[in-house]
Amino acid sequence: MEFFSALGAGILFALACNLDTVLASVGQGAEGGELRLRETLTVATVTTLVTFLSLTLGAFGAALLPQGLADRLGGLALAGLGLWYILDALRGKTGETGGESRSWLALSAALAVNNAGVGVAAGVTGLSPLLASLCNFFVTLFALFLGRQLGRKLSRWSALALPVSGLLLVGLGLWQLL
Repeated sequence: MEFFSALGAGILFALACNLDTVLASVGQGAEGGELRLRETLTVATVTTLVTFLSLTLGAFGAALLPQGLADRLGGLALAGLGLWYILDALRGKTGETGGESRSWLALSAALAVNNAGVGVAAGVTGLSPLLASLCNFFVTLFALFLGRQLGRKLSRWSALALPVSGLLLVGLGLWQLL
């Protein structure tokens, strides 16, 4: 019974960490292109490794960072990614593939920093770093797929999908800053 309780906590943690993943990948989907396995696994792996490390740090004390710093950095990273999407939309950059690798790297970095703050806080509560990180990996894969599909479904409104997801990311980032 204790395992199922820990699994449930890990899944809830991963779901909470991945709302921004869905929002960010809506912008990716609105830009067009294929959902490549390499980029998807890169985002999921990077965010999961950072999440695992932050959960482990949290479990060992969470005294390494001033309170709220990781959340603020994550908020700034998400707001920056959102502004990037908005600027791309204003410049008419939809459906381009040239900068897609950089875009996936930026997405990985922003999501990893965001998960770091949440991970440290959750680690203090005793959440299993290994179990929560495994949950995060699979939920991240699903969130990337879901967001990408939502972005594509909005293709008839593709001119709005990228800036709207950008605005949502900026809002989420500002929320974390405040």
